[in-house]
Amino acid sequence: MNGFDGLGMNLGNLFRLSDAQTRSISAENFDGAKGHGGMATEGTGASCARDLGLGWKVSPSVEIQPGTVFTMADIDGPGAIQHIWLTCSPNNWRNLILRFYWDKETQPSVEVPLGDFFCNGWCERSNVNSIPVAVNPAGGMNSYWAMPFRQHARMTVENRSTKPVVLYYQVTYTLTTVPDDAAYFHAQWRRSNPLAYKDVHTLIDGVQGKGHYVGTYLAWQSNSNGWWGEGEIKFFMDGDQEFPTICGTGTEDYFGGAWNFEHPYGQYGIYSTAYMGMPQVLKPDGLYKSQQRFGMYRWHVMDPIRFESDLRVTIQALGWRSEGRYLPLQDDIASVSFWYQSEPHAPHPKLPGPDDLEVI
Repeated sequence: MNGFDGLGMNLGNLFRLSDAQTRSISAENFDGAKGHGGMATEGTGASCARDLGLGWKVSPSVEIQPGTVFTMADIDGPGAIQHIWLTCSPNNWRNLILRFYWDKETQPSVEVPLGDFFCNGWCERSNVNSIPVAVNPAGGMNSYWAMPFRQHARMTVENRSTKPVVLYYQVTYTLTTVPDDAAYFHAQWRRSNPLAYKDVHTLIDGVQGKGHYVGTYLAWQSNSNGWWGEGEIKFFMDGDQEFPTICGTGTEDYFGGAWNFEHPYGQYGIYSTAYMGMPQVLKPDGLYKSQQRFGMYRWHVMDPIRFESDLRVTIQALGWRSEGRYLPLQDDIASVSFWYQSEPHAPHPKLPGPDDLEVI
């Protein structure tokens, strides 16, 4: 068994030995060095541990100052990120920007607001019970996306808020060989607020290289009465122009539901499964919360969408108007696209400023 087999296990091969080495980075071991955990003499827990001393939770978290970038992990490869756990206050989830860089690249392969990366785009907690992403009470965020790198991995968190943010985190990784056909993990955030009339929300475009699309998260706000999910998702790949190779049949269909997600009658059915779900339905409260908001994910783990040279993904926003006609909607749609591809990748569009990221 070679070292790469230690990147990720399943119940079918969990008993097999590997030469891979497991390491973990946290505020208790900033560089993940062997035998260096729990050695902190100062940190956010120092006062609580004043009677106990070294080794007693002296540094369980970090405080990220406003307008600064914190390096959460800096790792020499080859290896792979296997698990990320973190937590912080929900009102900061759109103000904290995750960026992941592979093999000394200058442009991040991942650039996503923290909450949206973990399928919590509305700065309100929602449990998620899926294979790649799990969010548990009360706001424990977990990623199991495998993220191989050959030379180096760097993971940062930017605090765009006006106040310090306390972040608890742990990044578990393996040091192991990486095969030639291993692609790099990418994720990108976009928002249409509001979506222009008769336009489509573009999840990604301009992707160049060979790879496979593995997931979608949507934070969707309906800005009108009635049903909002008739729109089709479309995958334009490998030279497609006006018409896509893959075309869905409706928004709720793409996320594995049907018939308006209505279950029981007159209500949205909240669900969270291994590869698809709508775990978040935020209802108007009759005062300040005036619109319905939804959070949905779809993981293409068992059905990756493979492309050879290029990829563009769009989704329509459609409801109903009189006499059984479709109504193009002007909703607030934020998305995260997840994919693997060969490097180099095309730079992500510039992330908008705080006002355009804000949940309003």
